[in-house]
Amino acid sequence: MKALTYHGPHHVSVDTMPDPALEAADDIILRVTATAICGSDLHLYRGKIPGTHHGDIFGHEFMGEVVEAGSEVTAVRKGDRVVIPFVIACGDCFFCRLQQYAACESTNSGQGATLNRKGISPPAALFGYSDLYGGIPGGQAEYVRVPYADQGLNRIPDTVSDEQALFVGDVLATGFWATRISEITEKDTVLLIGAGPTGICTLLCSMLKNPKRIIVCEKSPERIRFVREHYPDVLITTPENCKEFVLQNSDHGGADVVLEVAGAEDSFRMAWDCARPNAIVTIVALYDKPLLFPLPEMYGKNLTFKTGGVDGCDCAEILSLIEEGKIDTTPLITHRCSLNEIEEAYRIFENKLDGVIKVAIVCQTESNK
Repeated sequence: MKALTYHGPHHVSVDTMPDPALEAADDIILRVTATAICGSDLHLYRGKIPGTHHGDIFGHEFMGEVVEAGSEVTAVRKGDRVVIPFVIACGDCFFCRLQQYAACESTNSGQGATLNRKGISPPAALFGYSDLYGGIPGGQAEYVRVPYADQGLNRIPDTVSDEQALFVGDVLATGFWATRISEITEKDTVLLIGAGPTGICTLLCSMLKNPKRIIVCEKSPERIRFVREHYPDVLITTPENCKEFVLQNSDHGGADVVLEVAGAEDSFRMAWDCARPNAIVTIVALYDKPLLFPLPEMYGKNLTFKTGGVDGCDCAEILSLIEEGKIDTTPLITHRCSLNEIEEAYRIFENKLDGVIKVAIVCQTESNK
């Protein structure tokens, strides 16, 4: 099969790799029909994630058709179109029974547990995200092995297209999770920092809660235009004016809920600085380096911070919302390409060229050409 493989920072290529095979009775083999590049893939691409090796296959945002199923798989069968949550969970451990799948105790107990610091439980395994997260090959490939297939796979309704479903297992699941834990009410002023792909998905999910107002803070003129075009009821500000704008457009001295989706040191500070006392601040973004909490400046605000791994447990509900026409992420797909063109897609995506928001990669195999 063809797959995108890693060969060092900023060096990836499409190579011929062995086809995956069933390794356990609850595995399936998926023919990938569509995949995408996620912002967190760029951490791997730039060589920032420990345990990333020559020949690793990236990709944790993908979907496709079941072509083979192990003898113990009952949830799906050959021919089913399914979307895959990027978190690999066993479904049976303490955390999985609480639907806290990102903390699964079983799927990353080998090399990932060794690489993670002593005394800290390793997180669940992820597709295509280094030995640190289980060393499971990812979905930027023609085929992928999916372990624990009875846990988390979701059939895609016939009325939902590949492009409509593509982001369900990762970036849209992230936005849905962030919105859920943020406890947004109809009385709230919500500040969302960052209008990249994850930010837009978080915006779409926040809109389902019908808050009093939503403010988006973004610095890119292209992304500001995108938000204005597609979501005209949303208020927009820029980082340099954000605090003053929030104070002018909130009822109690700041935002009731802040979702930080930009992932920079300045945006982290902006998040808590623009929150009202006793607000909820949800950290959705990933950061390249540790950040400090300036606690002396925070005292008196009594903020509640929420963060952590996305559990990916809402995919069935998200698919239903898409089928009902309540969520549409297809405007985010600004670029499309084949798997053979994915190297160029990484360059465009990393450098934010040509107005890119998301790239959809259509994977063709001999059986579907």
